[in-house]
Amino acid sequence: MAVTHEQASWYAEAFNKLVDNIDQAILGKQHVIRLVLTAMLSDGHVLLEDFPGTGKTVLAKSLANTIDGTTSRIQFTPDLLPSDVTGVTIYDQGKGLFEFHEGPIFASVVLADEINRASPKTQSALLEVMEEGVVTVDGKGYSVGSPFMVIATQNPVEQAGTYKLPEAQLDRFLIKTSLGYPDHDTAVALLMDSSDRARATRVQPIIAGESVAQMAALGRGVHVDRSVMEYVNQIVTATREHPDVVLGVSMRGAMALARAVKSWALSQGRGYVTPDDVQTLAVPVLAHRLIIDPESEFAGVAAEDVVTRILVDIEPPAYRAA
Repeated sequence: MAVTHEQASWYAEAFNKLVDNIDQAILGKQHVIRLVLTAMLSDGHVLLEDFPGTGKTVLAKSLANTIDGTTSRIQFTPDLLPSDVTGVTIYDQGKGLFEFHEGPIFASVVLADEINRASPKTQSALLEVMEEGVVTVDGKGYSVGSPFMVIATQNPVEQAGTYKLPEAQLDRFLIKTSLGYPDHDTAVALLMDSSDRARATRVQPIIAGESVAQMAALGRGVHVDRSVMEYVNQIVTATREHPDVVLGVSMRGAMALARAVKSWALSQGRGYVTPDDVQTLAVPVLAHRLIIDPESEFAGVAAEDVVTRILVDIEPPAYRAA
């Protein structure tokens, strides 16, 4: 069912209110907030590669507070076990039966802090729940509910004692982005208010979890012209054929971009996708899925640069709205 103009306007207004609400705690980072909200409304997850102290935890808590949901933080360490994430079944002697005790993954917004510090076995515990929203323990599946979103972080500088995320894990993240350091004016405003260390508590709920699910469902009805999807496929195919790339974007990545541009278009108040939407989201959605040739990487070629160059080389279609 096509999205009406009234529905698109309602979605954009609600989206902007969510952004402004979170912006009370995360100053000067509206574009990043929009990317994170787009991921959530596209049933996706976010990987933040950033330095310590840039506000990643505040962002996760602020998002959870905004949607009146729950939040949890998992500090990933080398000795963390999969059961520490998903939960464990314990025998209750009084009742004479086994009971499942939920792990911290059962929350609306889960902050997986320094995810690359855990062993590959523990990292893989997230694969099923990020893809299907279900945790399987002792052969029984447990739903984590909706909305559900993982915001994982990793430090791009300190690599000692870390495990590189496997490609299958990276492919589960819809968007990879970073908060970065604030500009001068924002930094001064934060310093003037440095006595308040609980900025996320300022963020009050303005939308229920059920409404978030309704917004996500509305995004599926956004119109996409065939020429725009052909444009997406051309970009994805170009990543696989690029001389500096060993492994290009998978079909999961292509479908992730197709979902994300619909949510992004609605956030702009449109019930249809344009090539500009694809160009805006191509780097944050696709770049982290590329494996760059080691020699090219040593020469300074970055995945973001490859995607940007592809966008320049491929001419977008002349789009006509439905």
